[in-house]
Amino acid sequence: MIKAIVVDDEPYALQALQTLLKKHCPDVSVIAACHSALEAEQRIAELKPQLVFLDIEMPHRNGFELLEHFMPADFQVIFTTSYDQYAIKAIRFSALDYLLKPVDPQELQAAVAKVKQPSNELFTQQLQLLLQSFREPAASSRIALPTQEGLQMVAIDSILYCMASSNYTTLVMKDRKKLIVSRTLKEIEEMLEEHGFLRIHHSHMVNVNAIEKYIRGEGGTVLMMDGNELDVSRSRKETLLKTLQTRR
Repeated sequence: MIKAIVVDDEPYALQALQTLLKKHCPDVSVIAACHSALEAEQRIAELKPQLVFLDIEMPHRNGFELLEHFMPADFQVIFTTSYDQYAIKAIRFSALDYLLKPVDPQELQAAVAKVKQPSNELFTQQLQLLLQSFREPAASSRIALPTQEGLQMVAIDSILYCMASSNYTTLVMKDRKKLIVSRTLKEIEEMLEEHGFLRIHHSHMVNVNAIEKYIRGEGGTVLMMDGNELDVSRSRKETLLKTLQTRR
């Protein structure tokens, strides 16, 4: 059995999640239900759970601030949240699991299944990424990305450009290696746009610092550090040129 604590300041949400866990995740035992971050801090320290379902938006102290108190955490975390774009962006950046309220039973089962196969060292790195990207989004130097082999920590400045491939994205690195990640280009764009990356075409996004030269044309092309030329769409040409001019 996985010993779990559920944290949410909304009584209905707290009860609803416990009901779903009892019905759909029989191998999870809820040992405490907490209505505030302060109560959760006390119960987590006392009961030492293996898993915490943690609401992000709570009065006085949010879920990220509570988590920071326990770093390095010796328990797994699944976040629950209503739609909060800023918080979700930070969670995606670290490739951790979150559940949108109202919680979907299948998504709950999938998140719990992942918890059963933890990598403690990697999980700690993910939490550190999360807290850093929440405090200072533009200061994060690494990103956690899901691949076919698992989860890979990638230095942001080692990425030259990203290319769309259906529901996947191919990252081309400075060492000329390619990394296929299970994220759409749109999702990657949302995570990297504050780190000097720019969408120049519907099919690719570039690290502006990795552009060697802009070549004129209808939309033009950019010559990248690895010698490859990438098309620039007409609708994105002006934004690219303005960006390049400000980086002189």
